[in-house]
Amino acid sequence: MNIKESGIILFVEDYPALLDFYARQMGLPVREQQTNLTVFEFGGSYLMLESGGVSSPAAKSRAQNPTVLRLDVEDFEQTVQELTDRQVTVDVITHSWGIIGVLIDPEGNRIELKKSSS
Repeated sequence: MNIKESGIILFVEDYPALLDFYARQMGLPVREQQTNLTVFEFGGSYLMLESGGVSSPAAKSRAQNPTVLRLDVEDFEQTVQELTDRQVTVDVITHSWGIIGVLIDPEGNRIELKKSSS
């Protein structure tokens, strides 16, 4: 298998709200946009938002969504502060294996920032 690029497709219920969240609040650059489909730059791959998903008013359980979007970041503290400044709640948790920041998108999908070990 010779993979050129990899990506994640996130099906969302409230496309305009999630588009705003990932573009404005998360600050992900838009690579391509069509009606009800947006592709974001996602650290060497891409994150595609597409209509047709199901939202949850609270964080989705692993049974509802067994996937976590993980972003390893160089300057963890600065990234957490930037998101906080954009009104994104980030819960910082220290584990024996590293530090993560947990946030939940408007549809209950879990996102984790991980302090890069490099």
